[in-house]
Amino acid sequence: MKRYDVVTLFPAMFEALTAHGITRRAFEEGLCELRTWDPRDFTSDNYRRVDDRPYGGGPGMVMLPQPLDDAIEAARVRQRSAGVAGPKVVLMSPQGEPLREALVRSLAQEEGLVVVAGRYEGVDERLVERSVDLEVSIGDFVTSGGELPAMVMLDCIVRRLPGSLNDEESASQDSFAAWSDSWPRGLLDTPHYTRPEVWKDARVPEVLLSGNHAAIERWRRKQAVGRTWQRRPDLVDGDKLSREDRKLLDEYRSEVQQQEQQQQ
Repeated sequence: MKRYDVVTLFPAMFEALTAHGITRRAFEEGLCELRTWDPRDFTSDNYRRVDDRPYGGGPGMVMLPQPLDDAIEAARVRQRSAGVAGPKVVLMSPQGEPLREALVRSLAQEEGLVVVAGRYEGVDERLVERSVDLEVSIGDFVTSGGELPAMVMLDCIVRRLPGSLNDEESASQDSFAAWSDSWPRGLLDTPHYTRPEVWKDARVPEVLLSGNHAAIERWRRKQAVGRTWQRRPDLVDGDKLSREDRKLLDEYRSEVQQQEQQQQ
C-alpha cells in the first residue's frame, strides 16, 4: 500500500480525491491511503497563527516554519511506523520542477510521500531548505494555494498505481507517456523569510533586515534570476535577460561557486 500524507490548511478539499472517481476506488481497494495534517494543530498561540509578514517588506504573508515543520515531522513519524523508512517530502511550488510524465512515474514508485500545500505569498525558505526534498510545479502560473496542485499531482500518481484503472494499458497510452511590470516576465520567485529572525541556527539574510529598499530589491532580483538559471534555464537563455540581469546572474554564479568551494 502506498501512503500519502498532506500538510494543508484545508483538509476537506482532499475529499475530491478520496470520495470521487478513479482515485476513490484506489483508496477504497487499499492500493493507497491518504492522511491530512493541519498546521494550525501544531501552533502554540491562542490564535493558532500560521503566517506572518515577510522580512524586507512586500505584499502578502509568509507561512511560519515551525507549524509546518512539526506537521511534516508528525507525518514522517506516522509513515515510519507504517514501514516507510524515508518518505519523500514534496512542496507544491510555482518554482519547482515541472510535473511531467517522467516525474510522475518516479513519484509513483515511492512507498510514501509527504506533500506540503502552501498558502499565502509562500513558505519560509528555511523550512524549504531544512525539510523539503523536492519542489514540484504543475505549470507556469500561480494558484491560490497548493491544494489544487497537490491534488493534480496525487491524481496523476494514483492513477498509475497497478490496479487503479480497469484497463491496465490505459495509463501507458496517455499523452506525454513576475512580481511587477519592471520585472522580466518568466522569472521564478525569490526566497521568502518571516519570523523568527533565527530559526534552528539559520538566520534571515542580513540584507532583508537592513531597511535599505534598493538593496533588498536588487538582492531579490538577483535571487530570482539565479534561481531561474538553476531551475529553469530555458527561461533565461538567449537574449531573454537584460544587460543588468546578466550582470546579476554573473554575480549569482560567482557566489554559488564560492559557496561550493567553501563546502569542499
